[in-house]
Amino acid sequence: MKIRKSIGVRFHITRTVLSQFLPVLVLLAVLTVVGCTYQDSDIQFYTYKIINTYPHDPTAFTQGLVFDNSFIYEGTGLRGQSSLRKVDLETGTIIQAYELPPQFFGEGITIYENTIIQLTWQSHTGFVYDKETFELLKEFTYPTEGWGITHDGTKLIMSDGTSILHFLDPETFEKIGSINVYDTNGPVTRLNELEYINREIYANVWQTDYIVRIHSQTGQVTGRIDLEGLLTPEECNQRVDVLNGIAYDAENGRLFVTGKWWPYLFEIELIPENSAISLPEITILTLSAII
Repeated sequence: MKIRKSIGVRFHITRTVLSQFLPVLVLLAVLTVVGCTYQDSDIQFYTYKIINTYPHDPTAFTQGLVFDNSFIYEGTGLRGQSSLRKVDLETGTIIQAYELPPQFFGEGITIYENTIIQLTWQSHTGFVYDKETFELLKEFTYPTEGWGITHDGTKLIMSDGTSILHFLDPETFEKIGSINVYDTNGPVTRLNELEYINREIYANVWQTDYIVRIHSQTGQVTGRIDLEGLLTPEECNQRVDVLNGIAYDAENGRLFVTGKWWPYLFEIELIPENSAISLPEITILTLSAII
């Protein structure tokens, strides 16, 4: 999902008319710049560059994604099809898998110490596995829906599809805190898959092409990543669903993303957008809008 801004229809204007209105247009341009800067001053916008493209199982309804020791760990969803997987990054081959009981709809995963923690959607139940063997070690419960999960080294961070991120004790799974996620327009809802990266929380926003970067203590959105165009129009016409899945290779600084039923997993580099618009460009846009 992407909101596009219309700048109206442009008209031909003679140099004489432009010179007569230039002082007013410059003032309007300055006011426009001030307004935009004030609203988005604390948010950095990003596009991306594809560094590598890897095969991804197009039957995997991706709900959680983690990179660890050269492998991708993936949690998949849908009742009767949910699983936990260890996947070879280069080939997309499934090396190891655990199938969830059919009544559970698998959701996000995270690796904490020597365990893998997996949520389920509406069953209020989470699972803890041995990372090496995938042996189920324990179950735990929570009162909300389960969407995404990550951790900062000391506490688990969990999303439930709202604007709230819950903090859980990684040993007892008791709630120990929360933050409300917001930007300049108010609460940011539909937070889905999570990844903790360099003291920020990255979150897919369900049914959009966006990932938001969240201050891990205040909940303020500090950045927004627009990933529109990762799949070609032809690929989007196939059986694919929404962008969902963020994994980070901390040792090498590599960022991976994919989606539900996507045929590829992408390594991307974030490219900061220059949010400042030059005065001549603003002047033309304002002129087009008022004529």
